[in-house]
Amino acid sequence: MSASAASPGLLRDLTSICGGDHVIEDALKLRRYAIDDVVPRAAVSPGTPAEVAAVLKFAHHHDVVVVPAGGFTHQGTGAIPDAVDILLRTDRLTAVEHYDPGDLTIGIGAGATLAEVERIIAPNRQLLPLDAPLPESCTVGGALAVAAHGPLKHAYGGVRDFCTGIRYVTVDGKLAKAGARVVKNVAGYDMMKLLIGSFGTLAVITGASFKVYPAPRQTRTFIASFAGLPEVVRFRDQVLASPLSPMCLELVSPHAHRLLAGDSNQDDDSWRVLLRAAGSDAVLARYRTELATWRLPPSAAAAREVSGEVETQLWRHVGNWPHAVFEAARNSALVRLDLPLQAVEPALAAAEQAATDNDFLFAAVGRIGAGSLLLAFLPITPDPPAAMHYANAVSALRGALPRDASAIVLRCPLEAKRHFSVWGSTPNDLGAMRAIRDAFDERHILNRGRFLF
Repeated sequence: MSASAASPGLLRDLTSICGGDHVIEDALKLRRYAIDDVVPRAAVSPGTPAEVAAVLKFAHHHDVVVVPAGGFTHQGTGAIPDAVDILLRTDRLTAVEHYDPGDLTIGIGAGATLAEVERIIAPNRQLLPLDAPLPESCTVGGALAVAAHGPLKHAYGGVRDFCTGIRYVTVDGKLAKAGARVVKNVAGYDMMKLLIGSFGTLAVITGASFKVYPAPRQTRTFIASFAGLPEVVRFRDQVLASPLSPMCLELVSPHAHRLLAGDSNQDDDSWRVLLRAAGSDAVLARYRTELATWRLPPSAAAAREVSGEVETQLWRHVGNWPHAVFEAARNSALVRLDLPLQAVEPALAAAEQAATDNDFLFAAVGRIGAGSLLLAFLPITPDPPAAMHYANAVSALRGALPRDASAIVLRCPLEAKRHFSVWGSTPNDLGAMRAIRDAFDERHILNRGRFLF
């Protein structure tokens, strides 16, 4: 912790910026915001982007470490922080900056949750396809910072594809913006896409604009079961080569579906693919016909169909699966993979072998048609494996990936973090990221020690 953070002046200056009601200094209250057992010296909730700028300007001047925080759904990612002098919470930055249903655009503060955005646009039968886990807690700014996504990525792409503009504050306290309010090409360097996925190491996002989409009037989900991964991949390839355009095409491995809340068939060892379709009665009938006439492997079960509240709950559980993993097994490790489609099958096979070799069970869910997967290494017994086993499993997985793939450890036990880098996938990636971070934040004021070490 810096000397400046230990002085009484820290709390006095934060209070003068944001008001006493929005600064937490009580040690007991601050423990709920601990990151890997590192308790913040103070927590502050600025009410405007100008107040965010004032906090960062103060921190930059006094060499005080700042950790931006939204709904705390991804604060487990990264190394153990060197210090958390100021936890900068965005929970008061929730204003709707603009919303034009006819233009299909919305701008909103970074502290608004994804569920709040949904409540604003749902009356106009519109959706924001940023279906990250725990939408009641996950904030707009947090989802952008970690480039979060959910099953809808298959049809709508990642958040970089429908975020049209970002408002942010630089580490030295300057208000800035990138992109635009509406969907159009913007000349110059694309700062918006750089900040998305930067994990709070380059700037603090204070607001964003998005393109929204018409919500489907009806959907159905078809669940196909397979005996093994090769059959799943063949089915995926059939879907991608067909005239069908599903909203979601989601892989669920055998151990993964046992962790899905409400799954009534916990003993089923099959691999599953969940295909969610939207459209008119005629369109949905086309899906039924296509799936019924395809030459599925002999071991594949006929696709069953769900709709209504059962379907809604199913996709809610799939979206929240990463958190269900840790509720069921606190000593698990969760890895996010982004890779080319042809690398999906060998990567999953390598992950399963790495799990077996290091005393883990393996589970996976993900956008199998988009190359975005979530892998879990689950302890076989209540006692966790040795800490080095986590690093060995991740290292073996990364060694099997092509150079254009990435593997980021989103969460793992505290002790395991001491044994491996939890960021990036190759040395080249890390070198480029460090160079960009140093250009934006030479003193490492933001999230010091957590990423890019």
